Amino acid sequence: MTWGPAVVGGGTFAGQAGIVDAVDVPSAVEFMREALVKISEDDIGRVADLLARKREDLAPLLAEGSLAAADAEAVRPILARVFATRRRSDDLLVAVGAPAMARAISALVHGPGRIESRFAAFDLALAGIEAPVRRDLAGECLHFSDPARYWLWSRWMWDPATGTGALPLVMVDDFDLTGEDPGAVYLRVGAATSAVIATARDLGFQRMGASPFAVDVYLAAIYGIYMYTVTRLRMTQEFNRVIPQLPELVRRLLGVWTPEPARGG
Repeated sequence: MTWGPAVVGGGTFAGQAGIVDAVDVPSAVEFMREALVKISEDDIGRVADLLARKREDLAPLLAEGSLAAADAEAVRPILARVFATRRRSDDLLVAVGAPAMARAISALVHGPGRIESRFAAFDLALAGIEAPVRRDLAGECLHFSDPARYWLWSRWMWDPATGTGALPLVMVDDFDLTGEDPGAVYLRVGAATSAVIATARDLGFQRMGASPFAVDVYLAAIYGIYMYTVTRLRMTQEFNRVIPQLPELVRRLLGVWTPEPARGG
């Protein structure tokens, strides 16, 4: 990976001992051991391939020239391919306007300056959209424009409002995922993701180096195991039966339940 705390200024980790020490290794191993009972290595590879196909679809739409049109036809296909926005395209375009949306995405992906500043500016420009939705949109636009440089930030990875997500499940207790603004939080999510990749490689998860999307699948599987545990404790047995199996749940979390994006609003 070419991104991570050393590249984007994600800060330092507790103990100054390196990024691997930021991960709670016993917890990470236990979560992944449980996940591999429910999702095969082949399933993980198939989901990573679907994410690669999603990137192929999104990359030309996120090109600076495509966004220069700054109209609904330039923006709607992007919104249709992002999980958090795919069924709300028209409502979001009405809320902020197609030109403002196109300019914000273009500045985020192609603008000058540090990524945390661009992320914070995007968040402010789209303040008319709920915070979790606009941050999911920003994370997907960045990640799928250049997955070797930018990482994903979805609310199931880290939700600052609730303090929950896949990342805190596998990080050491004193790893700080907070920040003074959304751009700073995006850096911390990147630092944590980088630590997870390094740890997985050290532990012999060879698939982690095969695709820039493998870490997304890994974290989604961890969050799926967490969801099963919580619902098993809180819900009835009948409700638990309708929860999707882990391969399906992972695809839903990553927005690739079907290879083709939703059309329209």
